[in-house]
Amino acid sequence: MALTTVKTSALSGNINLTSQVTGALPTANGGTGATSFSPGKVLQVQKFTTTGSNTSVTTDSFTGTEVTYSLQPSATSSKIFVIVNASLSQYENSGSGLKYKAAIYRQINGGGYSRVYAGQGNSYGGMGDSNGGSAERSSSFPTTLTFVDAPNTTSNTDYKLYIALLTSSGQGNNVTTGASDMERSVTLMEIGA
Repeated sequence: MALTTVKTSALSGNINLTSQVTGALPTANGGTGATSFSPGKVLQVQKFTTTGSNTSVTTDSFTGTEVTYSLQPSATSSKIFVIVNASLSQYENSGSGLKYKAAIYRQINGGGYSRVYAGQGNSYGGMGDSNGGSAERSSSFPTTLTFVDAPNTTSNTDYKLYIALLTSSGQGNNVTTGASDMERSVTLMEIGA
């Protein structure tokens, strides 16, 4: 490997790597330089934050919430990085725990929502009681869902938080998007190809 030489006159200010440095430059990423990877560029960022009215769900069927926002991708090759934040709350009057499901749903150009991330049949969050106790209980759980989507469109694209109880009874009477004064948010970042 050739040694790198820096002209001493350049040390008092900015260094122009094309004219003031000779030889091979070391790379921080362990590769062969910036051409060894293809970083995406953030083309736009959209953020929605809300407090006030929340959504309460009393079934194990996914239900849409007020935690939603949209963007219009500038290219069909773009990826969308989705971040959803909420502090989901639950109440149970006599069951064995508190468990809920959470998922990100997407809608393109008003065509209807479908699930694109998480929310399988297993528990996303909550608290279980291995002792089988049946005391009244309530709790809140900070919940963050992150997902990289490839919607393959330049049409308006909506993302929404959906929530549900894990089971129809015994592990929560309801799950909500949190107390009315708790902030909920959706951040959408378009990443260029």
